[in-house]
Amino acid sequence: MSLDLDALRSQLEAERDSLEGELETLTVVTRDPAATIGFGKRVGEGTNEAIGRIERVGQADALSAKLAGVRRALEKIGDATYGICDRCATTIPEARLQARPSSVRCVTCSAEAP
Repeated sequence: MSLDLDALRSQLEAERDSLEGELETLTVVTRDPAATIGFGKRVGEGTNEAIGRIERVGQADALSAKLAGVRRALEKIGDATYGICDRCATTIPEARLQARPSSVRCVTCSAEAP
């Protein structure tokens, strides 16, 4: 493999740090978490806040999944298995790894259900 693993590691570490920061910011509770939020008939502050929380939960889930992939790719670099599909053990093409360094599955396995 002719990939520059040091450069990819640095890129993945920067992405990991960025994702961790985004996730931390996104999951900060700015008000009393025990307070009730209602979905009344009128759109009020409570309803808007509840909708905002639901959106943030979705964003946090997506960021968490992306972060897990980045962490897994860093593990694979560390244990010398980077570039090998986690599912079928075939070699992941270099072009895919350069385009998406956090890839831990080949295109075929990525298209299949988890």
